[in-house]
Amino acid sequence: MRLRYRGAMQPGSGPLALVGSGEYLAVMAGVEGALIEGRPRRYVQIPTAAAPEGPDRLQYWLDLGAAQAERLGVQQVPVVVRDRDEAGSEDLAALIDGAGLVYLSGGNPQFLARTLRGTRVWAAIEAAWRSGAALAGCSAGAIALTDWVPAVRSPARAPEPGLGVLPWLRVLPHFDRMRVWAPDLAARAAAGAPAGTTVIGIDEDTAIVDLTGGGRSWQVHGRQQAWILAGGQAQGTGQAQDTGQAQDTGQAQDTGQDQDTGQDQDTGQDQDTGQDQGAGPYPAGTIIKIDLYKLALIFCQACTRSMCSATRCAGGSSNCSPRAS
Repeated sequence: MRLRYRGAMQPGSGPLALVGSGEYLAVMAGVEGALIEGRPRRYVQIPTAAAPEGPDRLQYWLDLGAAQAERLGVQQVPVVVRDRDEAGSEDLAALIDGAGLVYLSGGNPQFLARTLRGTRVWAAIEAAWRSGAALAGCSAGAIALTDWVPAVRSPARAPEPGLGVLPWLRVLPHFDRMRVWAPDLAARAAAGAPAGTTVIGIDEDTAIVDLTGGGRSWQVHGRQQAWILAGGQAQGTGQAQDTGQAQDTGQAQDTGQDQDTGQDQDTGQDQDTGQDQGAGPYPAGTIIKIDLYKLALIFCQACTRSMCSATRCAGGSSNCSPRAS
């Protein structure tokens, strides 16, 4: 399925995207292109999460971003913020004005949130989004847009506040590989989550996109799947479905963190929790809806009924049951 922007940009918050991995790569060009479609051709790229890794790593992200901007035919606008002093810069904040898409790329999520929170640069990002620019975060960037930012590799360290765009979500990127390099993170996300919190895992080369900007109606796009978690376990069974999209993964999927496990951690298979929970995984084309009570509801593209029960339907299952909308 090709993600399409429907209509001219309207006043109000722009689209949101949370991405498991693959920012600035060909595999995600369709998503990034759709986010900026119909908007100013200024693609603001903020590599702050990689700043602790040094200037070479920052340049790596800038080079990838430049290649993606050229691929999409838009203007790259790098905003290189390495610390809170730079995040307070009026000149750097001014670069964000007139953005069509603002993207927070991967690295250290706590450093990213801590550096931007309450600064001029973050105020400029939020103002651009609320004026209609698209806002996306990948890996660390996706985590930081919520209000729960864990120290991914340090279980003893307390989570920190995020940027607060999506306080009702807890996001786990790289979900198909997480069981090896951070096996406890799903349980940590579910444990102690406030009532009304949804924990969602997003596989690599996969995005969830809300074109409305409300953060409660997400469609899955990309090579793999998204997952709703309960009690630290991925819910449901199933395999990835072919969506007719090109699935070019011939480029290195570097996420700004050391995540090489030496194994192909495919989670398209059933993660058995001992219960028939049947609420995922959600392949490309599935729309995940978070209602006013923060319950996961699923609209299935293949289903002809108005709404499918979240506990019975995974992307057009024959087990769909109608539910009042």
